[in-house]
Amino acid sequence: MRIVMLEPLGISQNDVQTLSKSLTSKGHEFVPCYKKIETNEGLLAQASGADIFIIANSPLNRDIIESAPNLKMISVAFTGIDHVDIATCKEKGITICNAAGYSTNSVAELTFGLILSTFRNIIPCDIATRESKTKAGLVGNELYGKTLGIIGTGSIGKRVAEIGKAFGCKLLGYSRTQREDAKNIGITYVTLENLLKESDIVSLHVPLTDETKLLINKKNLSLMKPSSILINAARGGVVDSEALANALNNEKIAGAGIDVFEMEPPIPTNHPLLNAKNVVLTPHAAFATDESMLKRAEITFGNITKWLEGNPQNLMKL
Repeated sequence: MRIVMLEPLGISQNDVQTLSKSLTSKGHEFVPCYKKIETNEGLLAQASGADIFIIANSPLNRDIIESAPNLKMISVAFTGIDHVDIATCKEKGITICNAAGYSTNSVAELTFGLILSTFRNIIPCDIATRESKTKAGLVGNELYGKTLGIIGTGSIGKRVAEIGKAFGCKLLGYSRTQREDAKNIGITYVTLENLLKESDIVSLHVPLTDETKLLINKKNLSLMKPSSILINAARGGVVDSEALANALNNEKIAGAGIDVFEMEPPIPTNHPLLNAKNVVLTPHAAFATDESMLKRAEITFGNITKWLEGNPQNLMKL
């Protein structure tokens, strides 16, 4: 099998070589990628002759998939797969596996970085200090005793709940599936409407699907408390950015912490959230730590090994 990386995985060349030995030692060909390929022509050349692709979160379109007629499997070093042309993969019977669970801790931890930054005005406080100013106008809020509403109670949502519980938060949850282990943490499941109305913090941890696209829209933002904040470290398309910017600028909600957008950063200079009030923005960095990058690479190569052995893991339903 010819196994081709189409983009770097955020780990060292030595780590890539170490992980790929499990494949090359069994006679498979491995084609690494250590620098992002910027052109479609370059990607087509890299993809040529592949039986298996390794990708992270860059878009994988029909042209690239069809450029490798022997393609049988894609190992995605990411949790979501909405950047992959699923219809083409389904049409051609291509297996897709994701790197489930690699970023549970990293995303949950940045979620609280965004919460604390928003609640405690950390960035404005830094600016004020550098400008020889005081805390005037920058008094924040405590997490203790606040209601944390978690939309999506998978592995990341549950980890957020555990950390929130340690801070002394009351936990509400909304999800398609009510999980007993989530209830054991202390999550009380409610309707989406009640979660939005009752929560001081609304944190999103759902995939982007037809059901979740623009879930947080003008109508649902209007249900939130004027003192509440929204955190999105899930997928950008779950939130209507224009509606969120309007809600912030008109003080319908108190603040937001946003790590994901409708597109991968860099975001355009006219993006509505860049000029919104009381918003902390990070460039899709929640998943990215040294520890998580290595873990996802291990899962990604492990997915290939398991698939080659006829015992696939982390299979995605197409």
